[in-house]
Amino acid sequence: MYLLKEIQGRKFIKKVKIFENPERLRNVFHPLRWKILMLLAEKPMHALEIAKALKEHEQKIYYHLKQLENNGLVKIVKNVHIRGTLAKIYAPSAHAFAFELPGNEIAVDFPVKKRSENVLKFLFPHIISGKFNGAIVVGSPDPHGPYQVRARDGHYAVQLAYWLGQFAEANDFIVKLDVDVKAEKSWDENLIVVGGILTNVITAEINSYLPVKFCEKSFPFRKIISEITGKTYDDEKCGVIAKIPNPYCKEKSIILLAGVRNIGTKASILALTKFSDKVLRDYEGEDTWARIVKGLDLDGDGKIDSIEILE
Repeated sequence: MYLLKEIQGRKFIKKVKIFENPERLRNVFHPLRWKILMLLAEKPMHALEIAKALKEHEQKIYYHLKQLENNGLVKIVKNVHIRGTLAKIYAPSAHAFAFELPGNEIAVDFPVKKRSENVLKFLFPHIISGKFNGAIVVGSPDPHGPYQVRARDGHYAVQLAYWLGQFAEANDFIVKLDVDVKAEKSWDENLIVVGGILTNVITAEINSYLPVKFCEKSFPFRKIISEITGKTYDDEKCGVIAKIPNPYCKEKSIILLAGVRNIGTKASILALTKFSDKVLRDYEGEDTWARIVKGLDLDGDGKIDSIEILE
């Protein structure tokens, strides 16, 4: 179920959790639990973070979180290790709660696209509550890096940004060059990195952390090696879609869209933006995850228009 709202002439939808038993909603009316929900609506947090923000005892927060969880108002989105302890990260189970009386439905005459839960999971925490939190990193078009390569795939990020716009809005300028991220050491955010290890120096930095890696043994590094199957892919139309915890800031995440060559990067972006339901069908919220895809030209015009999932 979705709530439709109009704000400044634009229409927005958000998921609504409907309770058949309104008694479960009574938990929301406790003042401290309401404050907890409002905090979690801004960003997922663990109990200690909430306790510090609300200046309450941690055990008290644990108790109220448990009550909210038992009544389906919050959920655990992941577990993280903090100072040797496994902490549960909580988020609201929805951003609107209601109970529904029968009847009085009104038909609408415009399409409202249903959003895949797996896509929203994959884009978390880059997108939270309809806001984009992070940056898209493209390779510099100037000669840069150890091999002085010019990136020629940055324009593919336009397709990516157009697709992301249906899920979130951005308050700031969200595109950065790889050389700027490295020079400014601005690692401590969620990143979507576009391009392979030659054209994007950030891809080269994170390559060793990926479950699917670019071979760095021989220039020009046009091989993808899967640690999962041990297979090697060198077709220029092959690309990678990967997600890993940010190795420089464990609470953040990095999504990589890169190919053996530029056309492989295009294939990875096409796979995510046009065939996301197919590509993310088995995604279950893993912090570390990868797919290898291959671009296909089905209509014979010399341009890729479809994809095949290789693994």
